[in-house]
Amino acid sequence: MQRKVLVIARRELNSYFDSPIAYIVIATFLLTAGWMFFSTLFLMGRADMRSFFAPAPFSPSMLLVILVPAVTMRLIAEEKKTGTFELLTTMPVRDSEIVLGKFLAAFALLASALSPTLIYAVTVASMGQLDWGPVIAGYAGFLLFSMSLLAVGMWCSAITDKQIVAFIISFIVSAALYFMYWLQFFMPASLAPLVEFLSVSAHLDNMARGVIDSRDVLFYGTLTAAGLMMTTRSLTQQHA
Repeated sequence: MQRKVLVIARRELNSYFDSPIAYIVIATFLLTAGWMFFSTLFLMGRADMRSFFAPAPFSPSMLLVILVPAVTMRLIAEEKKTGTFELLTTMPVRDSEIVLGKFLAAFALLASALSPTLIYAVTVASMGQLDWGPVIAGYAGFLLFSMSLLAVGMWCSAITDKQIVAFIISFIVSAALYFMYWLQFFMPASLAPLVEFLSVSAHLDNMARGVIDSRDVLFYGTLTAAGLMMTTRSLTQQHA
C-alpha cells in the first residue's frame, strides 16, 4: 500500500510542477504573504512572527483559505471530467490509496510554498531577539491547518466533475470554518464555546501564541481524517 500511495503522490506532484500551477501557487503565496506580514511588522515595532501565523481577515492564513481550494479543485474533478479517473480505478489500487496519494502531493506543494517563508523568520531574527519557540509552534499550526483544509477541499473535488464548482464549494466551506471564530462574539454565551471549538481559526490562534495543545492537534487530525474518509466514500459510491 505504501509504495502505491507514493507512486500516486509522485505522479500528482510531477503534474503540478510540469504545469504553471505549482509556480503560481508558490509565487502568489510568498509575495502576498510577505507583503501582508511585513506591512504590519514594521507598524508593531517588535521582533516576532505571531502576525504571520495568527488568523485574521487580512493575513497569510486567510490567504490559504483561497489557495487551498485552488490546489484541490483539480485533484479529482479534472480526472473525472477527462475520464482518466475511471482508468485509474481499473488498476490494482484502492480508492483510499488514490485519495491518500493525491493528498500527500497537495500537502507537499503547500509545504514547498511555506518553506521559503523561513527567510521571513531569519529576517525578523536579524532585527531583534526572536523567540523561536512560538515560530516552531506557528509553523506546526500552519501545516496542520493546511492539512485539514486540503482534506475538505479534496472531498469538494470528489463530489463534482467541474473544477470551478469544486473551488467554489471548497472556498465556501473553508471560509465558513475560518470565519466561524469571530461569530462567537455575536452568539449566546451558551453556544460561544462550541462555535469557537469548531472553528479552524481558534486552534490556529493557540499555536500562533506558541502553545501546542493536544486538543488542537486532535481537532486538526480529526477534521483531516474525516475529510479523507468522506472523499474515499464518495469515490467508492460513484463507481460501485
